[in-house]
Amino acid sequence: KLMIDLQVLALQADLTRVSTFMLSREASQRTFPQIGVTDPWHVVSHHGEQAEKVARAAKVNAMCVGMFSGFLDRLRKAPDGDGSLLDHSLVFYGSGMGNSNVHATDPLPMLAAGGGAGRGRRHLVLPERTEIGNLWLSVANRFDASLDRFGESTGSVDFF
Repeated sequence: KLMIDLQVLALQADLTRVSTFMLSREASQRTFPQIGVTDPWHVVSHHGEQAEKVARAAKVNAMCVGMFSGFLDRLRKAPDGDGSLLDHSLVFYGSGMGNSNVHATDPLPMLAAGGGAGRGRRHLVLPERTEIGNLWLSVANRFDASLDRFGESTGSVDFF
């Protein structure tokens, strides 16, 4: 929560226009006793399709999405010129794993929010095996970076 507060304040004060925040690294041994998950996050992510472990992983993911929702709400409530910080932002939420149980990176779930996300209220399913670099290349070019490649990109993603 403190890091979210600091990011909102930095954006409000125009101290930065770019920020990144990782809730935890994927091999985290962090536990979440406050929500009843005492097994390490990484252990829970390798649930082996066991219902009780899947439920614990879902609790951790729900907590993280709730934190992200709170961040978006703070941006939505923060005035910024003719709108809000959220109106003038492009915010991503995602994971490095599509299925952490088997270390599968495809399909990789990503959520884009804010006025910078272009045509809103859509659900996109990209072609299988689309490189994540394609998304980041599209974002960079959306903000006039004029790049031909980003990492292992093979093209761009049309979502704006």
